[in-house]
Amino acid sequence: MDLKAIGYFLTAPNTPFERREFTIAAPAADEVIVQVAGCGLCHTDISFYTGAVGTKQPLPLVLGHEISGKVVVTGDNFKHLEAKNVIIPAVLPCGECDLCKMGRENICQKQKMPGNDFHGGFATHIKVPARFLCILPSDLKSFALAHFSVVADAITTPYQSLVRSGLKKGELAVIIGVGGVGTYMVQHAKNVGASVIALDIDDKKLAHAKKMGADLVLNTKGKVEKDLKQELRNWANENKMPKNCWKIFEMSGTGAGQTTAFSLLNFAGTLGVIGFTMDKLNIRLSNVMAFDADIFGNWGCRPQHYGEVVKGVLEKKINILDNIEEHPLESINEVLKLALEHKLEKRAILKP
Repeated sequence: MDLKAIGYFLTAPNTPFERREFTIAAPAADEVIVQVAGCGLCHTDISFYTGAVGTKQPLPLVLGHEISGKVVVTGDNFKHLEAKNVIIPAVLPCGECDLCKMGRENICQKQKMPGNDFHGGFATHIKVPARFLCILPSDLKSFALAHFSVVADAITTPYQSLVRSGLKKGELAVIIGVGGVGTYMVQHAKNVGASVIALDIDDKKLAHAKKMGADLVLNTKGKVEKDLKQELRNWANENKMPKNCWKIFEMSGTGAGQTTAFSLLNFAGTLGVIGFTMDKLNIRLSNVMAFDADIFGNWGCRPQHYGEVVKGVLEKKINILDNIEEHPLESINEVLKLALEHKLEKRAILKP
């Protein structure tokens, strides 16, 4: 049977979200309807809102892709998910194409993204393909179901970057941009036993990164790239860290951050590009050859990694609670205004 839901629709870029009632059709055999417990506000949502990045589904559209909730209606093939608490992956692959079969389902070309390809999580309910949902344990310990919404992107995206980089104990990770995603990159790197240098232009974010485990924090505002690299080398030498083979993670999604990240490449180094910007860089690509370095990009996260991240949260190896703030969904326009003014110091979770 159909279900009545309430959603906050973006009807045009840079206009307030509109509260609307809408109908969700009964799920097909391979779909379920999830009652939303919480939906995180991501930088990508802000890009959709401003029109800097267009949505695949034309407006009006309900945004939101960091979603946790409870399954309330199931299709015939997923009756076993009835009443289960779940996280909806931000990237929902098809599971059948060549990319999916080679373990790269996060870049499946038939993937569906809530709040982009179809109505997302800034609503009371959402209908989604059921195959790759992350089923949560019945005992969430001291956590609320809404807290797990940020696992869908803010925590899993940097986790996949960690896996891709091969970072391990005793190595040095340099993390550029320690906002909502970079903060978790700091934690993931520390959890494998690496030393962490956090770079940003915001002293508050750097102070928080220090609390999350960063060994050294540096404000890069006004610093010359050559001098910055030497400063990091000096610290590495003093602390008996590797002089080469640095793992560099660009999380800021800015042209300046990406330029800095590239400038820090060294012999056998690795650069992961996780933040997104439309800016174009003027770099000497031959540095990659000269240093015999590696560069990779990261889009979302494979659903198979979600379980390990959930385990880390439940064991409190990954700190969620100091990095989120909860708001009622009806305050979405006020929360978005704070985000646009850079006044949100933590990841906002919107709760219906």
